[in-house]
Amino acid sequence: MADLTSEFVGIKSPNPFWLASAPPTDKEYNVRRAFEAGWGGVVWKTLGSEGPPVVNVNGPRYGAIFGADRRLLGLNNIELITDRPLQQNLREIKSVKQDYPDRAVVVSLMVPCEEDAWKAILPVVEETGADGIELNFGCPHGMAERGMGAAVGQVPEYIEMVTRWCKQNTRMPVIVKLTPNITNVIYPAEAAQRGGADAVSLINTINSITSVNLDAMSPEPMIDGKGTHGGYCGPAVKPIAMNMVAEIARHAETANLPISGIGGVTTWRDAAEFMALGAGNVQVCTAAMTYGFKVVEEMISGLSQWMDEKEYSSTSDFVGLATPNVTDWQYLNLNHITKAVINEDDCIKCGRCYAACEDTSHQAIEMSEDRVFSVKDDECVACNLCVNVCPIEGCITMKTLEPGEMDERTNTPVSAEYGNWTQHPNNPSAQAAE
Repeated sequence: MADLTSEFVGIKSPNPFWLASAPPTDKEYNVRRAFEAGWGGVVWKTLGSEGPPVVNVNGPRYGAIFGADRRLLGLNNIELITDRPLQQNLREIKSVKQDYPDRAVVVSLMVPCEEDAWKAILPVVEETGADGIELNFGCPHGMAERGMGAAVGQVPEYIEMVTRWCKQNTRMPVIVKLTPNITNVIYPAEAAQRGGADAVSLINTINSITSVNLDAMSPEPMIDGKGTHGGYCGPAVKPIAMNMVAEIARHAETANLPISGIGGVTTWRDAAEFMALGAGNVQVCTAAMTYGFKVVEEMISGLSQWMDEKEYSSTSDFVGLATPNVTDWQYLNLNHITKAVINEDDCIKCGRCYAACEDTSHQAIEMSEDRVFSVKDDECVACNLCVNVCPIEGCITMKTLEPGEMDERTNTPVSAEYGNWTQHPNNPSAQAAE
């Protein structure tokens, strides 16, 4: 059996599946239920400093994007950090950690960008026995307008400064949660590293408005006739999150910075993909809010079975294996040639491939009078659109032509003369070099 035991910046947990800082981790009752369901760890919903209470809206807090079958694809929230008293949260954290010593309990923190505020909260969190802290530099709404959250996460100098304050004033590992609402995620990651961060976690939620009520003419969720931008999460953000994880993992200056991957993890496969790109573990929110805490059972069993099939004995065996294969466009092999192949036995003659290719692509699929579809090799540029619009999985595939094999489009052998764009004669840089 594969060993799913995880150790992330010295924090041990029975598996790499943590609940992210969010409504599911807002109180002791929830966290105990999560641990009983099998979650390896939690990041407790963000705590703030003692002072004026945080007040959340008493109305809709979530907007949503649905697929055709009403499957939840994206969730937009306008909820702030915990509105429960700091001391109550601290008591509950201590109680949970005492009763579940083998589970990871990390506490998310967000206080004003002042050194004294951070110095004040760190000792009281440390006293709970928590395993680490996560600095919330990503909240895009509400707190950002107060000079916290994304307002800090979008300024690398602030990230470095606050991270250094925390590292100087606590024994606990410091994880910096990064905002995706920035042009280049490398800059904040480097700043966190300069400040001494033990790890980064990403992504936090994305600025978003998911819908507009066309009767009230207001964004939704709507509070007394008004709406605001919120934070977007769920399966729809996974591609954005994985790209940002990969960028940090493959960047020379941050390649050794541990990463906790967040963003649309719904299945064990999602988790494995994040980890293959360099994440040491993953955090989950929307999937738990959609399906309940027991969704982790499928994640655990699925990942374990896949690891057994691949003969990985521990998660560390495959963390980062895909990272070296993430490259820039200019290094892609322009002589790698594929073409579409349609399996007529599987085809249901819906015509989607033909319509998509004929109207919007390269007119490389022809349709006979009796609706038999075939690929015109001389026109096919292997864009893969037909594969993606076909409703039957595996009906259309892409065949790779090996070097020396005849390319039916050009009636010439496939060449391996030019390995990538930097060597290609059509590249202006290559022409200048000649």
